Amino acid sequence: METAKLYECTVIIDGGLQDEAIVAAMAMVQKVITEKGGSISNVLEIGRRKMAYPIKKKTIGYYAHIEFTAATAVIAEIEKVLRYEEDLLRYLIINLTGALLEMRKRVEKYSIAIGSPEDNTAAEAGPSDRDED
Repeated sequence: METAKLYECTVIIDGGLQDEAIVAAMAMVQKVITEKGGSISNVLEIGRRKMAYPIKKKTIGYYAHIEFTAATAVIAEIEKVLRYEEDLLRYLIINLTGALLEMRKRVEKYSIAIGSPEDNTAAEAGPSDRDED
């Protein structure tokens, strides 16, 4: 029996879709992964972003990263299903090796210390209106 490996699937969904359609597309991707034998450990939805270049004449994409564990043979089956989904502009599945995980920890460490551009923009906008007791 094959051992399960850690993978990350990055998807770009058509950003021009309604919110309900994006939620349905994300649910479909997660369903495909679990039905084919994968086990999802983390989902990071980044949201709508302007793409660097148009894909299928679209300039806005909804980005998401899904971390999951699965056997190597399952990846081809997942890609076979995702390839024909019209709402997905792009997808990429990579194997998260020890070196990639170590690099990710270093990047997180420095991004927390320095702060990301989104964090700086939010800080400049001021505090949000929250009810405080």
